[in-house]
Amino acid sequence: MTETVTVLLDTDAIATRVEELAVAIARDAPADLVLVGLLKGAFMFTADLARALDREGVKPQIDFLQVSSYGLEKESSGRVKVIGGMPASVAGRHVLLVDDIQDTGRTLKFTRDLLLENGAVEVRSCALLDKPSRRQVSFEADHIGFTIPDVFVVGYGIDYAERYRHLPFIGQVS
Repeated sequence: MTETVTVLLDTDAIATRVEELAVAIARDAPADLVLVGLLKGAFMFTADLARALDREGVKPQIDFLQVSSYGLEKESSGRVKVIGGMPASVAGRHVLLVDDIQDTGRTLKFTRDLLLENGAVEVRSCALLDKPSRRQVSFEADHIGFTIPDVFVVGYGIDYAERYRHLPFIGQVS
């Protein structure tokens, strides 16, 4: 089985939008901000966003949480599970939850609630991509990079069966 990947968002568009998001987030970012990137898909976005925030004068602590709802499939299982442990750095802190894609809304809602249950003072959220047509849970990220149609995407950290994460752009799989 060979997939075709075509560019949906190129590297320049992503870099420009990450800088714009950092400006917006920095406007009201608290001094004790912790970025919690959701692994594995948001690792590139989290790193680029952290550097862009630094350029805006925000010096966040960075942590990661691994959750999964897709496994090796193209469709979400509908169940979000935590893999590994909860970051200890969230208790008593302001958190910016960083994810690759907001689609059904389950992952961001689940992890936001989990971080609050584990002592975060406040949890705001940022998703690089948004697929509003797939929303099944009432949840909207506070910051969105791009709104895209209901297509399967890879690249810039996002995978299909653990492949394509290395691509520097967001591509559509067909």
